[in-house]
Amino acid sequence: MDPVIIVGAGPVGLSLSLALARLGVPTVVLDETTGQEDARPARTVVLRPDTAAFVARLGCAGTLHSAGTHWTAWRTMRRRRLRERIAFAPPTPDGAAAPATASPVHLPQHALTRALRTALAHEKLAEIVTGSRLTDLEQDEHGVSAHTRGPDGTWWRGSYLIGCDGPRSTVRKLLDIRFPGRTAVERHAVAALRCELPWPGEALLHRSPPRQGGGPGSEVSARPLAGHVWRLDWLLPPGRELVTPDALVARIRDSLAGWTSESPSGPAGESGAEGDGARGRGPGRLVPPYDLLDTGVHTVHHRLARDWRQGRAFLAGDAAHLLGALGTQGLDEGLRDAENLAWKLGLAWHHGASDVLLDSYQAERRGAVAARLRAADQALPLLRDGRAVRWRTVLPGAARGRSTLLTDGHLGRGPLGAPPVYGRTPLGPPAEHTGSPLVETPPGAPVTDVAVTASDGSVVRLRDRLGRGLLVVLVAPGTGVWDRRHWQSAGLMPRLADAVEALPMDAEILVTEAYPGAAAHTVLLVRPDGHLVTALSGVRPAEMAACANAVRGGAHGPVTGGGRAAGRSGGSGETAGSGGGGAGEGARGGTAGEAAGGQEEGGQGEGGRGEGVFRG
Repeated sequence: MDPVIIVGAGPVGLSLSLALARLGVPTVVLDETTGQEDARPARTVVLRPDTAAFVARLGCAGTLHSAGTHWTAWRTMRRRRLRERIAFAPPTPDGAAAPATASPVHLPQHALTRALRTALAHEKLAEIVTGSRLTDLEQDEHGVSAHTRGPDGTWWRGSYLIGCDGPRSTVRKLLDIRFPGRTAVERHAVAALRCELPWPGEALLHRSPPRQGGGPGSEVSARPLAGHVWRLDWLLPPGRELVTPDALVARIRDSLAGWTSESPSGPAGESGAEGDGARGRGPGRLVPPYDLLDTGVHTVHHRLARDWRQGRAFLAGDAAHLLGALGTQGLDEGLRDAENLAWKLGLAWHHGASDVLLDSYQAERRGAVAARLRAADQALPLLRDGRAVRWRTVLPGAARGRSTLLTDGHLGRGPLGAPPVYGRTPLGPPAEHTGSPLVETPPGAPVTDVAVTASDGSVVRLRDRLGRGLLVVLVAPGTGVWDRRHWQSAGLMPRLADAVEALPMDAEILVTEAYPGAAAHTVLLVRPDGHLVTALSGVRPAEMAACANAVRGGAHGPVTGGGRAAGRSGGSGETAGSGGGGAGEGARGGTAGEAAGGQEEGGQGEGGRGEGVFRG
């Protein structure tokens, strides 16, 4: 079968290619660039725990550790007062921090892109073709043909094609897919600098800083990077005013002076050369020494493609959506696109796929991004004009105030940032197999990253096992005390292993000591992208098979074929007559639009303004 063609070699396109390669699917990545990623310290990405885990599984864990920073806390200030400080649990070798206390990972985008390219270079099933600009594509019932121009201009034949080629996507234009939305909803000045701030390792959101006028719409954030480097973002007033170098330096000095502890001022005008370890003095406060590394202006646009699938062609990342206002991160959503689409294309490439499975990509991901955009669309006017409103009438049950809403967006919580829940997915379990929830995680939501016992007896994190097939997780208290030699024949394990062997798609059995809200012998079915399918009380082969069939797009039809267990880990320690628990065995995706916050100024995309463009 022909390889999958991926247009664009930014983080989304590269991660999709890697994810498909791990599933045994060959890919060709068409990259219109030379393949060299320019170092831009001010262009950074913030990865939430779920997307950071996805990138780590693709072989980039070392880069996340060396080039990324886990913040120790998040603080919110208004004028001169600290309004909130959220402490994060320190990262541990096994990533055991609870999701509610886990810090995002902050790193330069060029470091992430280089790590993905390096990992892809070791994949025999993946090929990157640089200098290849897409000019045309054709589809038929058997595949897609793509034409590129350049030194190796030619026709490429693929089974499927995914456009990960940024906000000005050629794929989207060739498919004649509209891209409506809003232009320049926010503009930010950005600087990366090396300096010492009073709260090392802590990120800051400072609203209405007094040294910058203190108005209701003024805002600056400071987020640490590795090597004592900080990214600073200033929200710019509406309009197209030019941010000159002198104006940006003034913003830097004002912000640094305002954050420095009170100190006697020195002789007026004492200063050094900016960007060369300057130590200037402001009225009443010192401007600490700093080295200016990089600057820029980025403009945030909110757009959503009308269609994400047309036949055998798909859109992902900035080609499908633009967002980034109020702290939301566009790359996070692009990586979720890649993770969601990869396992579905893997099934399609190896076994064929129904339209239900392939259409579920748009239903799930477009619906999730549309909800995120609607939330930002509703909140933006209220946050930026300073008027008093009743928050619950705007974002019911979620908004507790301006600062809290902004914090939620930055930290991946609430309607602006929390991982999506696919509650109305077409891949959900049949209605006759849904009942009262047995765990705290609702169907369609991301599962909690608990410790699990794998097939070789090792204890790993649940997220480490995602990406290949279904995960069948047995809740068995007392796992740690059982000898692995007895697992395969203990309690529920033989019956569970037989049920997994009969599933219509590959699956792996895992065991956990506990899961939030779950009783002993609860069985969880988890999709390859980490979203819960269902939770069952005990081993129920018929219900497990029906749910697995729905996950593979069987449209609740009869289960055909047989699956195979991808690994057997953990079994219940329950024996006959015993209720005890136990264990068992068992082109250019790297455009500015994929940087945190939006696009470099000028990358506005296309489409018109209009209300209601982000309705589902």
